[in-house]
Amino acid sequence: MEVTLLLEATENAFRILERARAHAVGVLDTAVEFVAEETRYCDAKRCKVLFTGVQRRKTRFQNFLGTTVILFAFWMLLSGKFDAFHLTLGVICCALVSYMFHDLLFANVRFGDMRTVAGRFIAYIPWLIQQIMLANIHVVSLVVRRKMPIDPQVLTFKTKLETDISHVTLANSITLTPGTITMDIKDGVFYVHALSQKVAEDLDAGEMEDRVAHIFMEADHLYVQDVLDATRIYETLRL
Repeated sequence: MEVTLLLEATENAFRILERARAHAVGVLDTAVEFVAEETRYCDAKRCKVLFTGVQRRKTRFQNFLGTTVILFAFWMLLSGKFDAFHLTLGVICCALVSYMFHDLLFANVRFGDMRTVAGRFIAYIPWLIQQIMLANIHVVSLVVRRKMPIDPQVLTFKTKLETDISHVTLANSITLTPGTITMDIKDGVFYVHALSQKVAEDLDAGEMEDRVAHIFMEADHLYVQDVLDATRIYETLRL
């Protein structure tokens, strides 16, 4: 009788130990899975941060390089000197300015896609040159007339543009066009001196402002090209 009870107690003890071992193994497996999941999450997060940092550095470098190229092109155009000394000096100056202000030229609050903005800006230049030529002809026609029918006036208008670079682009475009000079910009309000009623009406038409807004994707209406560019950019961001 005592031997039988001893055997039963031993069997019960072994069953308890087996259940405890199985429970301990289950706990350890759960802990291992949890640690592995945390490790995968941390690795994915670390990789994401690393990739984002690389992308940001790549974007900054592209902006720096694009700004340097544009400034150097203007340097050569305005200097008219192409010897080694002036070209080297131009590269150094343009690179220094680009390093400090590379985030200004291609800054955009919506998309920040440098290629789209740069392409639209390049396409805008021929139109601006055409407007400068037409304005020159108009100013000459005013000067050669005996009565010189000018009508100086100061125009004020509230712009729909949002960023500093778009404000600067519009202000310089107005000033580069003969007959108009941007006097001041305050809280989004432009103060422009116009030489005659015609140039004032042309400015009021708002075509130049619309084109600048289109460059930086700040237009209050959509172009077909806006939709195409936005679709391409969003598809890139999703990858």
